[in-house]
Order: sequence, then C-alpha cells, then structure tokens
Amino acid sequence: MKKFLTFFSYLFHPLFIPLYATFFYVFANQSVALTREKLFIFLQVVVITIIVPLLVFVLLRSVGKIGSVMAPKIAERKIPLVVQIFLIILLLKKGITIDRYLEFHFFFLGALVSTLIALLLLFLRTKASLHMIGISALTLFVIGLSLHFQTHNILWISFLILMNGVVASSRLEMKAHSLIELILGFFIGSIPQLLLMYIWL
Repeated sequence: MKKFLTFFSYLFHPLFIPLYATFFYVFANQSVALTREKLFIFLQVVVITIIVPLLVFVLLRSVGKIGSVMAPKIAERKIPLVVQIFLIILLLKKGITIDRYLEFHFFFLGALVSTLIALLLLFLRTKASLHMIGISALTLFVIGLSLHFQTHNILWISFLILMNGVVASSRLEMKAHSLIELILGFFIGSIPQLLLMYIWL
C-alpha cells in the first residue's frame, strides 16, 4: 500500500500540475486536434514550469542546498519557490497572456498567488503541502473549464476529487506532512482559483 500511495506522490508532484492543466485546457472544448498553437502552449509550459525548475533543482542539489525532489525541509523550499514565482511571472507576461489565453492566464495567476502565500508561510516557519496546493488548484480549474465550455467532464472531475484524497493519504503515509499542513495546502491551492474563476467564467 505504501508503494502504491508513494506512486501518486510522484505522479501528482507539483512540477507536473501545470502540464496536466495544459492538457485539460487545450482539449477543454472537446477539440481533439493537436494544432501548432496547442503544441506551442505545451512547449512553453514544459520548458518554463518543468525543465527549468528541474535544472535549478540539479544545481541546488549539487551545491547541497536541497536533498531531494520532495524538498522536505522548510529551508530547502524557499529558493525553488522564489524561482517558481519568477518563472510564472515570465509565463504570464510573455506566453500565457490574458488577451490570448484568458482562462489559462487566470489559472497561472492563481498559481502565482498560491506560491506567494506558500513562500510567505515558510518565512513564518509554517510548511503547507505543495502537493495539495497543486492538485486542489488543478481540480478547481478543471471544474471551471467544464462549466465554462459546458463539457460536463464528470469522470475527470470525480477522478481529480478522488486524487485529492489519495495524494493527501500518500503524503501522510510518507510522513511528509501533518494533517494541518495538508488542509492548509488544499485551501491555499483552491481558494485563489475559486476567486479568480468568477472573472473568467
């Protein structure tokens, strides 16, 4: 059971959440065609939110600033979150702009707010679950897209709601977080998405 739950911690690692959100966004209106524009969106998201952070992780690990990709210690999380904030801002300014990709822009804006809150809490010696921030934000975004495009993705939404519980159980099983840290992460991830949803729905 522990190996099973650990798998979901890696599957829904915060690094991969933007990629999953991209998948739902480009196919949200039930258009399955993979156009050049959709590929360009995927490329931007993969490079800025996955490849660059992984390179930063390798660099930080090589100089002893971080121990593992899960970054269990408070001190290990500060630099990656600062880097993530700047990368999201870059994506919002140069790639996923409000005039071209309205819904997706607000997803990343919500992610930016959540990341800023998580970083602020670190300076207050409080650790929120980044996994729960990611999976809860993704769930609210998919619900919003379903309402916006009237696609009624009940199966995907049900699956993601289930995954919120599975990921939380995984983090508890791995002793990576307390229940309070998981609840905190859930609200930090979901509330910004919920508030911003009123703008683009």
